[in-house]
Amino acid sequence: MAPVIALDRVGMTYAADSGLVEALRDVSLTVEQGEFVALVGPSGCGKSTLLRLVAGLRAATTGTIAVNGAAVRGPIRAVGMVFQAPVLLRWRSILDNVLLPAELAGLDPKAHRDRALALLELVGLADFAAKRPAELSGGMQQRASLCRALLLDPPLLLMDEPFGALDAMTRDEMNLELLRVWGEAGGSGQGGVRKTILFVTHSIPEAVFLADRIIVMSARPGRIAMVAPVALPRPRTVEIRTSAEAGRLALAIYEALTRRVAA
Repeated sequence: MAPVIALDRVGMTYAADSGLVEALRDVSLTVEQGEFVALVGPSGCGKSTLLRLVAGLRAATTGTIAVNGAAVRGPIRAVGMVFQAPVLLRWRSILDNVLLPAELAGLDPKAHRDRALALLELVGLADFAAKRPAELSGGMQQRASLCRALLLDPPLLLMDEPFGALDAMTRDEMNLELLRVWGEAGGSGQGGVRKTILFVTHSIPEAVFLADRIIVMSARPGRIAMVAPVALPRPRTVEIRTSAEAGRLALAIYEALTRRVAA
């Protein structure tokens, strides 16, 4: 079976006011079905750019990208994206925000209403379906954003620092929520197979807690500096977050990252 994501010697250079900027260089990476892969690296190393290349929102300058065995030559539909900001439409209810992908895909939103409500129930927002975004906390808005990404049951989730703007306690809660939704969504669709997640974060402890594998990026131009498997047992718990094994792995990634940045 072909990997869900396959990047082969991908490079990205774009034009800026100051001249050409090389964001990525010679990135080769595969992500398998049901894998949770985290990307960490210094600011400006091309992590977000890489997500947009996989989604087909931008075109690579060099190399090839394939999703589910098909070359990416434009925006792909079988993907859900979650950004750092919830980007909810303030004039729409939470339920209508979650239903937005169906409308944009030319589908009947009414046919997806039950799934939208079930997702809101899953993340504890069933009682807020009729509220406007301004009436919800930041963490609750991000939960709604996650529901929106899951509405059409995409097999692939691309997440660009979705919890970076949240306070530490809410961020920890959202980490647990994401893992719960990841398992639940995988068990309820796609033949019982978990979704595949590519997750960008600046937080090494967050990457260790969530991921099956961590890709450490170098400073710009972004390259793969280290690949770290995460052998922590699942399901992940708060106790695992504070375990010696998690601490050792986080330290090893931090040391590799800081060495690369200094170099």
